[in-house]
Amino acid sequence: MIKMIFPGVFSIDGRVATINLAKGRKVYGEETRVEDGVEYRLWNPYRSKLSAALLNGLSAMHIKEGSKVLYLGAATGTTSSHVSDIVGDSGIVYCIELSERNMRELINVCDARSNMLPILGDARNTDGYKEYIEECDVLYQDVSAREQSEILKANSRFLKKGGFAYFIIKSQSVDVGKKPADVFDSELKNLSGVFDIVEKVHLEPYDELHLFVALKKR
Repeated sequence: MIKMIFPGVFSIDGRVATINLAKGRKVYGEETRVEDGVEYRLWNPYRSKLSAALLNGLSAMHIKEGSKVLYLGAATGTTSSHVSDIVGDSGIVYCIELSERNMRELINVCDARSNMLPILGDARNTDGYKEYIEECDVLYQDVSAREQSEILKANSRFLKKGGFAYFIIKSQSVDVGKKPADVFDSELKNLSGVFDIVEKVHLEPYDELHLFVALKKR
């Protein structure tokens, strides 16, 4: 049974899915399902923190058809390709990735999706890609770095006022010696002047030691 959770996001037998924008193409070996001529990609929560957050009760989805999304830490395109499905041909996903090895795979994904723009760059150096980015509706960050909240603040320059940020805090990347809860609190406190917290979603059992946070730019 297929049920819409949010526009562009579906539940198929209790599993999250999106409609494949590049019909017939897979990105990370995901399962697909065809119903009434529509091809759905099942969204693996063990491979995508956004899928895990949706399964764990994320109450609102601010990525929608036509959204402009700045995605920091796109890696090989797993989650960003599902975001691409959601925003559709009228939206765009700016994919920032630091690793040249990941970028080679990401480019292959983007070749089949005209709404994904791969950009080799360091999310800590926003001047390195500012010429490619329009003002965005949503900022999505999934990077492994110590200065995670600082990176989000730096990239908020590209996010419109009142826009939303999806921030995955990776506690072990920030400080392996601190309790995850203390790291989460410290990182969010550092953002208090720029963002308001909308929602927090823990990701267990799909991801441990990470917190998914929805924020709104002041």
